[in-house]
Amino acid sequence: MKRFRISSILVLIVTNYWCTSCGSNTNSSAKAQASAPTASTVEVTKVASKKLSITTRLPGELQAYEAVAVFPKVTAYVDSISVDRGTHVKFGQLMARLVAPEVAAQRAEAQSKLQAAEAQRAEADAKLASDQSTYDRLKSASATPGVVAGNDVEVAQRAVDADRARLEAMRGSAEAAKSALKSVTEIEGYLQVRAPFDGIVTERNVHPGSLVGPATSSSGAAMPMLRVEKTARLRLVVPVPEKYATGINVGSKVEFSVPAFPSQTFAGTIARVAHSVDVKTRTMPVELDVNNSDGRLSSGMFPEVLWPVRRIEPTLFVPTSAVARTTEATFVIRIQGGNTEWVNVQTGELDGKSIEVFGGLHEGDEVAVRGTDELRPGTQVTTKPASPDSARRPK
Repeated sequence: MKRFRISSILVLIVTNYWCTSCGSNTNSSAKAQASAPTASTVEVTKVASKKLSITTRLPGELQAYEAVAVFPKVTAYVDSISVDRGTHVKFGQLMARLVAPEVAAQRAEAQSKLQAAEAQRAEADAKLASDQSTYDRLKSASATPGVVAGNDVEVAQRAVDADRARLEAMRGSAEAAKSALKSVTEIEGYLQVRAPFDGIVTERNVHPGSLVGPATSSSGAAMPMLRVEKTARLRLVVPVPEKYATGINVGSKVEFSVPAFPSQTFAGTIARVAHSVDVKTRTMPVELDVNNSDGRLSSGMFPEVLWPVRRIEPTLFVPTSAVARTTEATFVIRIQGGNTEWVNVQTGELDGKSIEVFGGLHEGDEVAVRGTDELRPGTQVTTKPASPDSARRPK
């Protein structure tokens, strides 16, 4: 009986030890499984390559296709003026008449000199004709010996030669007088101020009685008499930033709008490219021709231009959400062999939900759709293709 009790006790002790050992092993296995690192799942997409083709908004300025500040060619007084600000004019149309008393005096003097020169020429011509007749008569008579002294023929010949020289001089004087009169007549023509082309008067600074003069004169005329602009066609000047200065196609249509007509869109044609970047503004002027036959647009307006931006060569794009930014770097998380890698990039232009990137990436690289500095370099991850709305979810 006693042996039976001892045996029972030993069996219970062994059983309890075995159960305790099994429980200990089970708990250790569970703890080991719990402590093992679990690879996180990251949505990825591939780096795309394409030629950028977007539009951006740039300021511009409308300018007259031609613009002339009208100054008189001579110092004079305004006698009358037949145009005002806003007047439409045609090429050659009389806009103002000027008076210059000294010009009238110069004309009278030139006419008087011409008349005197013409009279002297006529006198010299008559004298030459008379002396030539005398010479011819003496020459003919000298054929008979003893009728005319030989010296008389020589004297007559010298007289004819002198008359011819004097006549040529008088003719030269007459031509000079004609030229002087013509010059004064041209100056008188300057007293009629005419339109240089079809256009519109945009500025008037004088009235009858005003003293006016050439732009370089000392008459005190600091401003032009008038300003005329050709506005049936306008120049739209766009200062294009240096980074957009490639891929500009002459002849392309470009749309723009102006505050005066906020609900309407206008268009111009790229006509002239400066091919030189301003060192101060880092922009390149580009001119567009704009048809303004209806006169709705005006020079001086500041349009907003929908400028086309095109790259000559393909560049790389990733979703905008893939770009992470810290105080130290801007980067994209590339996944290679199940490990993360931070790749520093510079961002370019936005194209919808994608952004242009420049750096150590290559077309086809797998990158995390949602870039974050919480996903450290060297982290082991599993990947899955991005869902359509992945890029929309906030980081």
